[in-house]
Amino acid sequence: MNKFKAFIAFFFILLLFMNSVAATCNVIVITDPSGNDPNGAAAGSMSFEKNMFQSTFLLSSEHKFVVLSGGTGTSEQRLESIVVAVSNLQDNVSAASAASVASGYEGARLIVGGPEIGAAVAGSFRAYVVVVDDTDNSISVTPYSSGLAVLEPGQKGAIIHLRNSAGNPLSGTADSVRREAAINIGKMIRDGYPATTIVAQTMGDVAKGSGEKYGGGAVNLVSGISSGDMFTPTEMNETGYPMDEPYSKKCDECGWGIGYPSADNYNICPVCSGELKIIYAYEALDNAITVSSNSVSVSTYGSEKPGLASTTTEIVKASVENNGYDSTAISNSINKAINSGLLVGVNYVEPKDINVKEGSKSVGVYFTSLPEDRSSPSWNLPMDSNILNILGSIQTVIGIILILLVLFRGRLLKSFQNR
Repeated sequence: MNKFKAFIAFFFILLLFMNSVAATCNVIVITDPSGNDPNGAAAGSMSFEKNMFQSTFLLSSEHKFVVLSGGTGTSEQRLESIVVAVSNLQDNVSAASAASVASGYEGARLIVGGPEIGAAVAGSFRAYVVVVDDTDNSISVTPYSSGLAVLEPGQKGAIIHLRNSAGNPLSGTADSVRREAAINIGKMIRDGYPATTIVAQTMGDVAKGSGEKYGGGAVNLVSGISSGDMFTPTEMNETGYPMDEPYSKKCDECGWGIGYPSADNYNICPVCSGELKIIYAYEALDNAITVSSNSVSVSTYGSEKPGLASTTTEIVKASVENNGYDSTAISNSINKAINSGLLVGVNYVEPKDINVKEGSKSVGVYFTSLPEDRSSPSWNLPMDSNILNILGSIQTVIGIILILLVLFRGRLLKSFQNR
């Protein structure tokens, strides 16, 4: 809880230096109310607006609840409503009670939920509540506008809120896209798709149809996995990554992959010459939060070079798929990428720089940025660099002598003949 309070304090300070941010698409899906399925509950947020740094708040995998924020009020009001809602949830109140906090803040919206507590939306919203009956798989899709709407504990279903931001060229599409998305969510729940996949697919569909497309991101509420900063903007007052655009390319044959914009430079796999498949952002989101036998969460530290995190993620995933959670194999794969120019601006890594947690299927990579804006590290040569400097000086002297011989060859030849 102390870490959470520290984060809230940091986020409040951040708000003072950036323009207002509000998620315009919030979705929470629960496919397993028992909480046993590792992919049985998920939630996500995105918007056409800027500053989607942290629209999704995940407290911990232990508590397994999420608070999604948005609305038209001030950032300070939304933040305060989130703090109160989280505090209430820690006191084991219902999702409906926690979400109802939003009604006390003008323009605010909160969507609260978890696999065992159900879900609720309150405040200023236009949303659908989706319920899938567990006995006959019938689907109900009910619209709500402001006040309070609830997905009761024990029910399979979802809540989706969507509105169009000011300035969105697709303004006016929110009502139809929201309804269509709700219907599709119900069908996917009925057909047995995991909540993580449903959230990712929904965010892709909403991005295409409504233009509310910038991450944001999503969380797996049961397994405690987040998309982190995969799609959030790298600078304040900027938009995040478009969820309906290509995010990376991957080779299905050997597992090699690379993120955009570097992916534009590759049409075939440089490792095995196999065909590269384009992975869209919403598909990458699905891969990031869905737990599978070969899933791995990758974090990078020590450098903010553009494209470093996404490219490293693909390299580590390919290494884990081929060699398991071996820190030596992972570091070798990363160093090969540095040698080939796939990763730039960072020094070689060693096994000690790779933090492997196989139990939670996560890998942390600690990079060291190169000095003086160098793009690649120095070669590891079998001789001292001072020797090379001496050899270079000798070569320079020999070159000067050769130039003098060319310039004065006529005079030298004549002098030689006279002798």
